[in-house]
Amino acid sequence: MGDVGDEINGYKIIKEGEAEILFPSSNSVFYNKTQVNNRDMSIAVLRTFIAKRKEEHAAMSNRKGKSERKVPEGIPSRPASKEASTTQDVRASGYCEMQLNQSLDEKEEPKKIASWKGPGELKEPRVLEALAASGLRSLRYAREVDGIGQVVALDNDKASVETCKKNIKFNGSVACSKVEAHLADARVYMLIHQKEFDVVDLDPYGSPSVFLDSAVQAVADGGILMCTATDMAVLCGGNGEVCYSKYGCYPVKAKYCHEMALRILLACIESHANRYKRYIVPILSVSMDFYIRVFVRIFTSASAIKDTPLKLSYVYQCVGCDSFHLQSLGRTTTKNNSVKSAPGFGPVVPQACSDCGKKFNMGGPIWSAPMHDQEWVLSILANVKAMKDRYPAYHKISSVLTTISEELHDVPLFLSLHNLCATLKCTSPSAVMFRSAVINAGYRISGSHVNPLGLKTDAPVEVIWDIMRCWVKNHPVKAQPPDQSCSVILSKEPKLQANFARAVASLSKAQAKKVARFLPNPESHWGPKVRAGRKITSKHASLLGPQVVDGSVGHEEEDGPSHLIAQEDPQIRPESDDPATKRIKTDDCAANQS
Repeated sequence: MGDVGDEINGYKIIKEGEAEILFPSSNSVFYNKTQVNNRDMSIAVLRTFIAKRKEEHAAMSNRKGKSERKVPEGIPSRPASKEASTTQDVRASGYCEMQLNQSLDEKEEPKKIASWKGPGELKEPRVLEALAASGLRSLRYAREVDGIGQVVALDNDKASVETCKKNIKFNGSVACSKVEAHLADARVYMLIHQKEFDVVDLDPYGSPSVFLDSAVQAVADGGILMCTATDMAVLCGGNGEVCYSKYGCYPVKAKYCHEMALRILLACIESHANRYKRYIVPILSVSMDFYIRVFVRIFTSASAIKDTPLKLSYVYQCVGCDSFHLQSLGRTTTKNNSVKSAPGFGPVVPQACSDCGKKFNMGGPIWSAPMHDQEWVLSILANVKAMKDRYPAYHKISSVLTTISEELHDVPLFLSLHNLCATLKCTSPSAVMFRSAVINAGYRISGSHVNPLGLKTDAPVEVIWDIMRCWVKNHPVKAQPPDQSCSVILSKEPKLQANFARAVASLSKAQAKKVARFLPNPESHWGPKVRAGRKITSKHASLLGPQVVDGSVGHEEEDGPSHLIAQEDPQIRPESDDPATKRIKTDDCAANQS
């Protein structure tokens, strides 16, 4: 977490990790200390990326070396006969002509390839922070990540760039040699520098949608795009039409809304990448604090993008119960040993829910393929544990990574045990008992890093309801009106007899070892703040705390100018004279984040 030190000439000294920044006392430049979790997670991914990149380069060099050694062995040193000599001359001339044509083509149109795919030594990765503000993130990358190359920090605010340049000088020779700050529109800059950066970091407050088209073009082949979105009210279903206009996807309100937000963002990035014959491979997707953050690798392949429909699905969510179903956009067919793409079969659900008889809401398309790479997750977690002292937010990010490592990565979305019981109006079984029943029925089940009560399972929804019916038989509930969802569900006899005997795998390894997986916020009012330049009034007390609000309002009355602070809550409407519009509008789904 950032430590605030002394004040020098109107600047506060803020230390985070190995970097120190001069932050204006007037708060005219963006800084949010709650993003220390975000920055630490990014540094952990970046360190792992550099290590993996070296392994990939070494493996590719070995393969190239073996193929080059095989070529001379097949060419005879001296022709055995005149006919053989003629054949060899023809082959040699054809080979030379092909090489000449290739070299001419390369001169006419030089190709930009990943640095570890090219010949020679591996170059240090170049990093672009598209929205740098004070430059703290770029400075931490330069000072803390070994093997990092040039770091370019951009911002289109003159005051931010000036502060960033001061902070670069303030952090000494290492920062001065590696970090450079520019006043530029990130969208234009990334379009001009296509495929030039191994890492592109997007961390706006609000939606990143306007930057995605240029960002997917700026990443080198095999590089990483790191992207944050904080407009959770939009992504979680508070404004479905706005979400569709920004991300090309319609959200569904449900307990899994924060995981769906991650999958909406992944599908949106994939859509932008496909326009340039590129595709993404997610390595880590995190819902944390008040935002979501995804880390994806980007590759170029005109043939691979044909598989994109297989990774996307529509979601059918019942309005009466917790049943949901996914329908893939595409499928593959095999004919004469050739695999072809085809539209997905549908519909996967009837007009009325087969469990409770209610209608379905439809959302999507969302990313339904895995949103984590297990090998990467374990490597990142091992790096974090090995360098514990170098992560200010070690406890938070290690707990999140531990929970992610135990998720079922091939199961999209999740159920909430408490929601199932609320639908049936029954008492809740313990999580261990419910997990055991699922495991004893022959299915897999795990937790979710998004929600402590979330359960990811590959068991069909019919099996889940059968387990709950068996539970209710032993724990009867009060009779409800026949048209209620709970009455319809419980009126059916279970086809499966649930076994609630405790299963060995009902507790994860982390739970068995009592490893913390969901930590409380380190302080009160931990989360998004108000946009810099906006007046602080009494309505902001729930965001900032009464002490901050009282001090800011009093300061405003004495000195006149409005008080500036670092972060915006995307859920707060602009001020209006109408008292009805001065209320803080929050969405339960977006606010339910600890």
